[in-house]
Formats: sequence, C-alpha cells, structure tokens
Amino acid sequence: MERSTAIQSAERGAAPPSIEAPCAVETQCVLRFQNVSKTYRHNASRMVLRRGLMTWLKRSRIDTFYALRNVSFDLGPNSSLAVVGANGAGKSTLLRCATGISVPDQGRVEIRGTIAALMELGAGFHPDLTGAENVLLNASLLGLTRKETLRQFDRIVEFSGLGSFIDEPLRTYSSGMVLRLAFSVAVRVDPDILVIDEVLAVGDIDFQEKCIAEIMRLKQSGKTLIYVAHNLPMLRQVCDQALWLERGELRMFGPCDQVLDAYEAAPPPPTL
Repeated sequence: MERSTAIQSAERGAAPPSIEAPCAVETQCVLRFQNVSKTYRHNASRMVLRRGLMTWLKRSRIDTFYALRNVSFDLGPNSSLAVVGANGAGKSTLLRCATGISVPDQGRVEIRGTIAALMELGAGFHPDLTGAENVLLNASLLGLTRKETLRQFDRIVEFSGLGSFIDEPLRTYSSGMVLRLAFSVAVRVDPDILVIDEVLAVGDIDFQEKCIAEIMRLKQSGKTLIYVAHNLPMLRQVCDQALWLERGELRMFGPCDQVLDAYEAAPPPPTL
C-alpha cells in the first residue's frame, strides 16, 4: 500500500514488473484485474516429502486448486462493489490480490491510490499492547505518520467508543471491541479504496449502523469501497455494483441489484 501508484503483476516465466502508469486514462479506473488466476496445491502443508517423492517417481501431475481463474474487471472511482459467492468461491483471495497480500500466479492487478483493508480481525494489532499503542501501530502499517496519527488520535478513540478501555491490553478486548478499533483507524487513514471482508458481522447493531454511515460518508466524498458480506440487504444498501464469484470464476459483474437478484435465484453451486 503506497500513496504513489502501485502495480502488482505475476506472469509465469516473466521478469519482475516495473512500476508504470496504471489503468488507462480514458477508463479512469482505480482497480483493474486482467485475467488473474491464483492457484494452491491441495494438502500442500501435509506429507510434503511423500507427495514430492511420489510425484518424482510416478511423474504424476500435482493436483492444484484454482482459487481464482481468469478473473477480469475494472472498477472506477467513487464506486462501491459488493463481492458475493458461496464459501470457497474465491472472495477473500480476490481481496488479497487486490491489496497486495497475495500475488497472482497469472495475470495482472493494477491499483491507483491508497488502500486500507479490514480483512482479518486483529490483523495489524498486537495483543500485549494497549489499545492506544495499537492505534499507533496499525495506523503506521496503513501509511499514516506518527504525527498524522496523533493528530487523528482523539477522533479515532471517540468513534470507537473505547475511551475507558483505550489504555488496557488488547488481549482483554472482545472481538467486537477489536473491530471498533480497527474500523476507526482504517477510516481515519482516509484511503482511496476501503476493503472490508465480513468483519462487520461481529459488531453490535448500533456500531454496524455507525460504520454504514461512515462508509456512506466516504462514498459520497468520492472514495471507492469493496465489500464482501453474506448480508445481501446491507450490500444492496451500500453498493452500486456487484461481482459474483463461483468456484474461482467470474460468474457475473454489473449493477448491484441485477447481480444480487441473479445470485439469490441461482441454485447452490456443487460442493467443492
């Protein structure tokens, strides 16, 4: 995540890419996926030596799983994108590729601007540090300087509602309290693109409504939102576009209501 343009690219057999201008000017996109594929090996963490020996002896093909397969789409500025699909469809992998956490095996990801991501509850926090110390830590990971964080500190704490707990170790926080702190930091980074993966589901209703209001504020100010959730009514409320993944492939991309209507009407995909 950098304030300057960032491009991640991975093409089998290709040299590491150089930084160059992203997203053709005429499209004014902030995020572009071009034929992106990401694979994993089945049971890669188990019986590695035995699998390797069997592959060498039998010349058998290693069984691979496509988390994403040839996914392409453009996302413009001031957009709000819902990403839907069954568990295992590739939603989180798509977000990891978008944020640079994972690098595609094939294809190209282009990003314009800064990204703040709420993807795994507690990511970027340390359980033995206080809430206040974690604000400084997490904000620095998201690109804020210490001076900028201190200037925003009171607003972060106020929005989180954790003033009486801010000097307590994070390990004493509930999951909902960690979410409050994480979301409060992320929105104060003022990202060009805000990525949210399911985590709002752990918050209480009042804080969820507060988060939605803040998300709408960011949207109205011209920011781009990418939101993964199973709460379809909330996605309809917040998003104007939607992307439907099924078994790693792009099934449908377009206006939010049309995609979600088709998604709800479709039979469940075959079990992986």
